Amino acid sequence: MTTHDIIIIGAGPAGLSAALYASRAKQHVLVIDKSTAGGQVKTTHQVANYPGYIDPIPGYKLASNMHKQAAAYGAEFKFITDIKALHLTGLEKSVELVSGEVYTAPYLIIATGRSPRLLGLPGEQELAGNGISYCATCDGDFYKDKDVFVIGGGNSAMEESLLLLQHVKSITVIHQFDELQAEKVTADKVKAHENVEFLYSHEPRSFEFVGEKVQVEIENLKTHERFTMEKDGVFIFVGMIPNNDVLKDTGIELNPYGYITTNEQTMETKLSGVYAAGDIRDKMQWQITTATSDGTIAALAINKAH
Repeated sequence: MTTHDIIIIGAGPAGLSAALYASRAKQHVLVIDKSTAGGQVKTTHQVANYPGYIDPIPGYKLASNMHKQAAAYGAEFKFITDIKALHLTGLEKSVELVSGEVYTAPYLIIATGRSPRLLGLPGEQELAGNGISYCATCDGDFYKDKDVFVIGGGNSAMEESLLLLQHVKSITVIHQFDELQAEKVTADKVKAHENVEFLYSHEPRSFEFVGEKVQVEIENLKTHERFTMEKDGVFIFVGMIPNNDVLKDTGIELNPYGYITTNEQTMETKLSGVYAAGDIRDKMQWQITTATSDGTIAALAINKAH
């Protein structure tokens, strides 16, 4: 059993920012992640809206910089490891790994983030972050005056489409139902644009690069006919999933959608000494900057309380 001052679960922007602020305050910090540093950022082709970078920076590079900065001040990292159990009540919180190691600390920050709901189709994983995107705010500018697909017809798909329309030349929406599922006001705004085409009762079946284009195999759900179309990129908006599997039976309060509820001033949850930061938290905006803000606030609150 190894004791630290703070344990951070998740090494995305929120967790890395918390690690930076805590380690600079001479806290003994351990960051645990089932992958490597960066969260969703490391899979983003280019980041153009993070303050301080005039030119877009590759997502993996931004993630690496954040990791190295926190490590330089003494933060410890344990990557590619799975958590067996979290014990979050009492004065000492503990994290038990599948490997059998147990780590304890009086303070714990949950920064596990969220993940795009994937379609699970051939080619999706290979093109993710380079041809396929899940965030219009992050990547829309890279498709300026280009033609793209949007997969989905719910609120998020149409809201993101409105953001894309500020950049792209045209959008072809592929939606499985006969009508959009988004709220009428939002749907009507998208329909009002002449450069938006709708393929209702259709679904994608595969993705692949053909030259400079992304080729999508599409199925007509009524006739079962399949055909291919090519565009410059694909944006998939079929929902996001909070990464909360590790929180089951821990006593953490989740909202109806699976996100952690916190105190807005300190990021503390209803469990004393347990904080949440970043995309796993119940909030209005999910961006790199809001994640780093959450992590900063949580670390400063702990530094003050410690």
